[in-house]
Amino acid sequence: MSDLPNIEHSIAIPYQLRVLFTEKAFDTQNPLLRHVLCAKESGARRKAIFYVDEGVASANPQLIAQIEAYFQHHRDDLNLRGIHLLPAGEPIKNNTDYLKQIYSQIEEQKICRHSYLIAIGGGALLDTVGFAAATAHRGIRHIRFPTTTLGQGDAGVGVKNGFNFHGKKNFVGSFAPPFAVINDFAFLETLPEKHLRNGYIEAIKVALIRDASFFDWIESNADALNANDTATIRELVHRSAQHHVTHIATSGDPFEMGSVRPLDFGHWAAHKLEQLSDFRISHGEAVAIGIAIDTIYSQKAGYLDQASVDRILNLIQKLGFATYAPELEHESIPGENTTLAGLEEFREHLGGILTITLLKEIGQRFEVHEMDTDLILQSISLLPR
Repeated sequence: MSDLPNIEHSIAIPYQLRVLFTEKAFDTQNPLLRHVLCAKESGARRKAIFYVDEGVASANPQLIAQIEAYFQHHRDDLNLRGIHLLPAGEPIKNNTDYLKQIYSQIEEQKICRHSYLIAIGGGALLDTVGFAAATAHRGIRHIRFPTTTLGQGDAGVGVKNGFNFHGKKNFVGSFAPPFAVINDFAFLETLPEKHLRNGYIEAIKVALIRDASFFDWIESNADALNANDTATIRELVHRSAQHHVTHIATSGDPFEMGSVRPLDFGHWAAHKLEQLSDFRISHGEAVAIGIAIDTIYSQKAGYLDQASVDRILNLIQKLGFATYAPELEHESIPGENTTLAGLEEFREHLGGILTITLLKEIGQRFEVHEMDTDLILQSISLLPR
């Protein structure tokens, strides 16, 4: 035993989580990106490597040329070190070859901690590039350009990066706030219908756990959303992003040291459902079903009234989401529903204490530390099909 005293000291590290809104960010007359890249230092050309979702590049055939023209226009301040295309969708997070490729390009271009990795795409690409940025040199500045409603309103505005491993979603990852998130609304104009809708469900989720008036607004504007009304979509994305960022910044647990994860309402079943469908079911579609399960469970457990359940399920369906998938009935061995394994995986993900968010009413959530598996199965059986 040593007689020397232990050393303990609190370390407070300030972070600024910035979500910036613009349109046509790569128009040479739009100064936003240049200002962001040159914000910290002057007198040196800022190096940047871009990683672009192949689907986004295909839907926006002028994008690569626009990025090149933007950096050429600002060549006194900016130094473009490459534009690389990566596949779209969840499979990119299952293949370490893509991570190795990014690390190699960082080394080849001598990208340092004062340089930038810029990702343009959906949530899977943002996760992969963000994880590479957070781990190369113990942290390279990272800028996200989410190109989906899901990314701009939820996944792209947070502080997490993840990569799938051992067959589990986001088994490896990091907490690393991006240097900036730039929501360019122009990308939503070329978004396929399915991906345009996916962000709506995360807006419903955050409304259910935080803001009943926002839920009312989504309900009142469902027809406009279904008609792809530009102003309505932009307002939904902005309000959803604001709620997500506010929760991260003010919850007292931005890096999830505890086990309470209200922003993961409906996600324990959703993550498992994505795996069981081999990611045929998108994240937004899976979350819609997961919310439906936990909403019905909240009512069956005696917490939520039936009228609220009906409103929630009706809105989910009105916006074009299914509330059931046959994978929910999968059995790994006869008599054992595989979906229930999602609870154990979620507990591991949380750090050992199962914590599930449920609803007392629309806009008011609470947490439980155990769930009745028979009641879960009853809730699944009651899902509208």
